[in-house]
Formats: sequence, structure tokens, C-alpha cells
Amino acid sequence: MGSSTPGSAPGRVSSRLGDFPWDSLTGHAERARAHPDAIVDLSVGTPVDPTPEVIRHALREAADAPGYPQTVGREDTRQACLEWLGGHGVTGLGLDQVIPVIGTKELVGSLALHLGVGPGDTVVFPELAYPTYAVGARLAGARPVATDGLTSLGPETPAMVWLNSPSNPTGRVLPVEHLRKVVDWCRERGVVLVSDECYLECAWEAEPISVLHPDVCGGSADGILAVHSLSKRSNLAGYRCGFVAGDRDLIGELLAVRKNLGLIMPTPQQVAMATALRDSEHALSQHQRYAQRRAALREALISAGFRIDHSEASLYLWATRDEDCWDTVSWLADRGILVAPGSFYGAAGGQHVRVAFTATDERVAAAVRRLGA
Repeated sequence: MGSSTPGSAPGRVSSRLGDFPWDSLTGHAERARAHPDAIVDLSVGTPVDPTPEVIRHALREAADAPGYPQTVGREDTRQACLEWLGGHGVTGLGLDQVIPVIGTKELVGSLALHLGVGPGDTVVFPELAYPTYAVGARLAGARPVATDGLTSLGPETPAMVWLNSPSNPTGRVLPVEHLRKVVDWCRERGVVLVSDECYLECAWEAEPISVLHPDVCGGSADGILAVHSLSKRSNLAGYRCGFVAGDRDLIGELLAVRKNLGLIMPTPQQVAMATALRDSEHALSQHQRYAQRRAALREALISAGFRIDHSEASLYLWATRDEDCWDTVSWLADRGILVAPGSFYGAAGGQHVRVAFTATDERVAAAVRRLGA
């Protein structure tokens, strides 16, 4: 709390982080809930389909876990992570280059601090981005900078650069050539590059590639970390399962910090995560469900006068009517549909809304009917 008086707002960490964006949707959410056929909440990309039985079975079988797990994670869990990455063309990583994390949001929010970024440093992330990148920079006392062009930094060398492909909120997929240029730029300057790849398997009209793929990084993980989540792929948001992989020294430093803080994924979740990563059948089935919901909502939005930009991957449609995003939020709320305003993700999103297609088939059908009325 520093030298401030206890209870005074200026000294609180939360005062550096800003308000939680979704709190500002409360009024629109109440109006959407008043719809006679109930709300269709498309504002948050939270899974709604059942956690696959193969994963729940693994969790139950591992439920007898009386001892403390290790922060580094079970060897079998880390091996499953490496095998899954191998299925996406990532090769050459060892077991000391991956650790499980308790859901990826805690990692994104704490990573800069845990890697020694601090006051006087700069953390760069995309112009349109998940708000937690900026939160993590502020938590560390660093300066957050939103830009899609590293040359705009001039002679300044940031401490950390975030990539996010496929993008939340836009669904944009960065091509190999772009990713390779960012890798080279960061390596030339000794900048830590972190790639948030949580939507790597949620692709519809493109083929995302990991920054750890040899076509991008040249077969070396030096200076690079990649972040992966099972929340969307496997309906495991409630389990808090993810992992980070890459540069051996960076992973080692993270491990040393996380040991001291007791940031440990519980053993049953580690077993469940390994099972999920090794089972592709459930992931393919879920992908098909999302593809159908995406197609239905996309057609309905276009028919209702929206334009869909990017959206070739992720679990969102980046939609616009070329008006202020809050006007669009209000228009949809009047129809019982709640979406996220694009301004949550940066000033460049001021005329877009993010429409998640993670609702149930029944709720998606309800949204389609209302958009067509």
C-alpha cells in the first residue's frame, strides 16, 4: 500500500488497474434480461456445453490426491502438452520448457511482474486486445502501449511484446511472415516475446500457426513464450487448465517465482488436462458445434445489416453497423441480446461489437429469430 493512509484509494493496487470493463454493461444486461423470452448473453466467451465425459472420468480417478503437487507439474502432464504442441508442428522442446498454469488469465495478468518488468519499462500489445495485457503491465508498474506497428515505437526498446493470434476480439489470424518479422525484431533487441495462442484450434477460415513453429522461430524457442488454454477447446473453463511453453531460461525463472508464491495446478486437474490434450475426438465435436453456431449468427447479423470484419478464427464475430459501439449494444439489448462493445478492447474498436457464439443452440436460435424480426 506504500505510504498512503490505509483505506485511501490512491495507494491501492486496484486503482492502477482500472475498472473491470464488464461492470459497465450492467444497465444493458438488465434491459436484455427483461425480454419476455429471456436474455441471450453473447457478451462473454464462456463455454456452456458439458465437459466431456472422458475428462470428467480422469478427474474422478485422480480425486484421491492428499499431498501437495509440485509447481513444475507432473511429468506426464508436461509430456502431454509437448505432444499436443507437436501435433501443431512445434518440435524440439523439452520437459523443462513447459509448465502448467491455473488458467491462462492469471498468467497473462502476472507474467510481466514475474519476469521482472517494472517501472520505466514498456509492455506492448495489439491495438485491439484482451484487456488483461494492459492490466498486467500496470500491475508491474510498467507503461502499457497498444500498437500494431513496432516501428511506431521509434528508438524505444520495450521489455515485453505480446502477440495474440487468433485474436480476441477480432478473430484475425496473423500470417507466418508477420509472425517471423516480430520474432526477428524482438530477438535483435533482446525483447521477451509472448504469444497468446488460446484460440489456436478455433479456426474457421484460416490456419493459425504457433509462434513456436519452426517456420516462425527457426526451430529455436529463444526469447519466446507461447500461452495455451483448454477452456474453449475442451470446455474446461471451470477447471482452470492451461500451460506456457518456450524459452528454457524464461520458463525456469517463472517456475522459481511461482514456487515461492505457491501457484500450483491441483493434481486432479493436471491429470484431467493430460487426458484432454490427448483426446482429439471431443475437441473435433466441439469445433463442429461452434462452427454451426457461428454460421447461424453470422448469417443473421449480415441479414440484419451488420458487416463482419476479420473473424476467421476465435469464438467471436467482430461485427459493425458503422456507428458508435454503445449504440449497437443498446440496439441489441432492446432485443434481449447482450454483446461486448468493441471499446472494451481499445479505441480502434469504437464502432464494433464482439459477438460470442458460445451460447447454447437454443439461445443462438433465439438470437437468430430476434435479429430477423
